[in-house]
Amino acid sequence: MDYKSSLIQDGNPMENLEKQLICPICLEMFTKPVVILPCQHNLCRKCANDIFQAANPYWTGRGSSVSMSGGRFRCPTCRHEVIMDRHGVYGLQRNLLVENIIDIYKQECSSRPLQKGSHPMCKEHEDEKINIYCLTCEVPTCSMCKVFGVHKACEVAPLQSVFQGQKIELNNCISMLVAGNDRVQTIITQLEDSCRVTKENSHQVKEELSQKFDTLYAILDEKKSELLQRITQEQEEKLSFIEALIQQYQEQLDKSTKLVETAIQSLDEPGGATFLLISSCLSFCLPHSIVEASKGCQLGKTEQGFENMDFFTLNLEHIADALRAIDFGTAEEGESVESRKQWLQ
Repeated sequence: MDYKSSLIQDGNPMENLEKQLICPICLEMFTKPVVILPCQHNLCRKCANDIFQAANPYWTGRGSSVSMSGGRFRCPTCRHEVIMDRHGVYGLQRNLLVENIIDIYKQECSSRPLQKGSHPMCKEHEDEKINIYCLTCEVPTCSMCKVFGVHKACEVAPLQSVFQGQKIELNNCISMLVAGNDRVQTIITQLEDSCRVTKENSHQVKEELSQKFDTLYAILDEKKSELLQRITQEQEEKLSFIEALIQQYQEQLDKSTKLVETAIQSLDEPGGATFLLISSCLSFCLPHSIVEASKGCQLGKTEQGFENMDFFTLNLEHIADALRAIDFGTAEEGESVESRKQWLQ
């Protein structure tokens, strides 16, 4: 608490000092003993105990034979969370410096003469101090107003008693508000923790789900490669067989074609002797070639449907149905999910 800088800024040091010595709970000057919180703010120990009890209604009081762990409350000035040990507010350190300043301040005030303007005066009777409270009109007034003025027929009470009563009521309201704020803050903290845990759990199950689907993808890719390899192997075997047949037939065709060309050329010979010489050779080759040609028709052939590859057809409808039916958990777990959804609604 920087008293020096505050006093320098204000033209009336005593008034500013009094503002620095006001408890934020009871709005009065600190009542000894004064305790200092870990955040360096000060409270009357009674006020600190009031808000501590309001925030921890089930805490076992001082002197109980039951050993309990300390509770917690929030500083009314900065909202810093103060954690208590088993002694409660009696475990907080007293601020002897503030208590000494209060004593010095009170001594200084008592040694000074009371100024006329230091006490509110009645507007109707300028020389009369406001010293009573009109309960009927709910306003402070002076004795002359009660005897001769507008509050003559009203019910009044001593100003100090009403003042103390309203301050106590306000103090109670402040304590309840502080306690309520602490409870709300606790709920907010719990909900924030719940959000964090929910995100962490969601991330974890997403990772697990992705790994399982990656495994399925790998199995499908492996099986796909295996089946494609089998089709390729069958294709190569059939093509090799067909290409071998084509080569055999092509060789037979080439031989027969050459023989035909030779025979046609012999027909073009004008001389009988030359023709007979050629025809004698042809008469020897032709029967043999004709026999070979007839054998060529008996070379290997492909059977009907040889080109068909339908036996590699797959029926994956049942597997596709199984994949579409993939879902989380069992039927009982599904019911529990639905119940959670209803709870959230």
